[in-house]
Order: sequence, then C-alpha cells, then structure tokens
Amino acid sequence: MTRVTYENPVGAAPAQGLYSHAGVVSGGRLAFVAGQLAVGADGAVFGKNDFAAQFRQVFDNLGDVLKGLGADFDHVIKFTTYMVHSQDIDSFMKLRKELFPTLFPTAVYPPNTLLMVDRLVKEEFLIEVEAVVALE
Repeated sequence: MTRVTYENPVGAAPAQGLYSHAGVVSGGRLAFVAGQLAVGADGAVFGKNDFAAQFRQVFDNLGDVLKGLGADFDHVIKFTTYMVHSQDIDSFMKLRKELFPTLFPTAVYPPNTLLMVDRLVKEEFLIEVEAVVALE
C-alpha cells in the first residue's frame, strides 16, 4: 500500500504558505503529472485574463488527471506552480487558502515550489501546476 506523509523537519524554517517542506512516499509507484493549464472541455483557453478562473480550472483539470490515474489529491507528493505575473501571488495565496482545505481535509499540505516565468505555452495562460503523485 502506498502511503504519503508530509514532514516539516525540526530546525527547518517555517513554511511560507499552505505547504510542507517534504513529501515522503512509502511503497507504490510514482506518477509525474504534466503541468495542467486552464483549458476547458472544448480545448480552448478558459478564463482569459481572469487569474481566479484559471486557478480553479487548473485544479479541476489536475483533479481529473488524478481521478484517471485512480488517485486523488491525498496522493500528491509535490506541486510545482508556474505563474507569469508576480502581481497574482496574493490572489494565488488567497485562492489556495480557500481551495486547499476542501482538497486536503487534514490541513496538512504537500510541498509546493512557486516560480515566476516569462510566459507559458500560450500568452493567455496565467498559471500552470504540475504534480508528483504516489500511486498504489
């Protein structure tokens, strides 16, 4: 049985948001989920110029991929988040604070690395999130 635990080792500086410093996997297999973008069911960019709408769509899409793998957010070991505007960091933190308690009811969150990039694959995309996932 695969088990994921999140750890904040003694002596580590406090996390700067809703994440842990490390995700540890016992047993099982790993899946590396490609960065998910704000793409609707029709394949078009969803929420053009609307960071909040894109954030929600990205996590909906990520949830769909996890479900297809037979997993859910409890199986996520680590996120990497890419954003194109540093001005959206406060919105990201607020939206994550609203969403994560519904995805992680124990209030223990996977590690996350947040990066600012020049752009994503299409100019209209504002956020992309990839994940490492533990599978059974």
